[in-house]
Amino acid sequence: MNDSVLIVGAGMIGCAIARELAARGVPCTVVEDRGVAGGATQASAGMLAPYVEAHERGPLLDLAVRSLALFPEWIAAVRREARMDVEFATLGTLEVATTPERAAALRAASREHGEWLDAEALQRACPSLCRAAAGGRLTPEHGYIVAPQMANALAQAAEGLGAAFRAGRVERITRTASGYRVETTAGAIDAGRVVLAAGAWTNGIQGVRTPPIRPVRGQIVQLAWPEQPLRSIVWGPRCYVVPRLDQSILVGATMEEAGYDERTTAAGVRDLLDAVCELLPVARDASFLHARAGLRPASPDGLPVLGADPAQPGIFHASGHYRNGILLAPITATLLADLIADGRRDPALDDFSVTRFDPPR
Repeated sequence: MNDSVLIVGAGMIGCAIARELAARGVPCTVVEDRGVAGGATQASAGMLAPYVEAHERGPLLDLAVRSLALFPEWIAAVRREARMDVEFATLGTLEVATTPERAAALRAASREHGEWLDAEALQRACPSLCRAAAGGRLTPEHGYIVAPQMANALAQAAEGLGAAFRAGRVERITRTASGYRVETTAGAIDAGRVVLAAGAWTNGIQGVRTPPIRPVRGQIVQLAWPEQPLRSIVWGPRCYVVPRLDQSILVGATMEEAGYDERTTAAGVRDLLDAVCELLPVARDASFLHARAGLRPASPDGLPVLGADPAQPGIFHASGHYRNGILLAPITATLLADLIADGRRDPALDDFSVTRFDPPR
């Protein structure tokens, strides 16, 4: 039996899995035709904010909280292995309420997690906020990472540990006596096991079952911030704002059912600029730097698809992370490597199995 692993996709998820497998001595190859971080990763603001992204209790929040706890040690290890710096900061999130209804919801949520700030305290925490802010929730353990930097550091660390990266688009995967033959635009590769981590392009792979993943376009803009740096990530009713160490801010993100159209658009940029100027009026004086767009991989229920495929021995799923691919990268890599390298299956995978999309019998 061929013991090698082929990973389809070199975004944050694919690179994280490659680095984790290589660190455990598993021979692996990553195949990608867009380069490292060439898909959704390059257009991500890199927020690490589980209590914002998943307010309700449930499997996604539980998994995201576990993943957030891994970040400090994970990033330190990757920095050492790659000999690269990666921008990472824990500066908290401020969720801003501009209506009484939203204020009531955030106040209730803060009783379980975070701290409620009334309007006066909120203005002290973020003087640039609009005067319509009625209060907000502060979650201090949230933060961000510069996602393309991290993906490239993961790739470099993986290569240093023995992983290989090959250019090409995976077109078809077929079963063989010793595992699988992966046909790419640059030739065929044989592997014992295959990890499907191609994000929004997962469904383009022929020959194997793939989950029903659709692309959702997200556009973000980057501005040069004209005042004192924001002290936290700010999350308003129509956008979020992530401050960076270089005195810029990222403003995101649209959610557009645009198929595989990866363009930035005038309408998308306009909506984000209107939203940030409404939330932080001083943004009207900011310099426009650039805009980016990426296609997030969304499943029908909004949850990722993780784990072994019981109908296809040797096929593993790691897709459908939607808005949380950066946040969920370390826990995804750990759970998949536990399964592939050590045969240990975490019970959390039950909630994310590809079998949930099987038709009822």
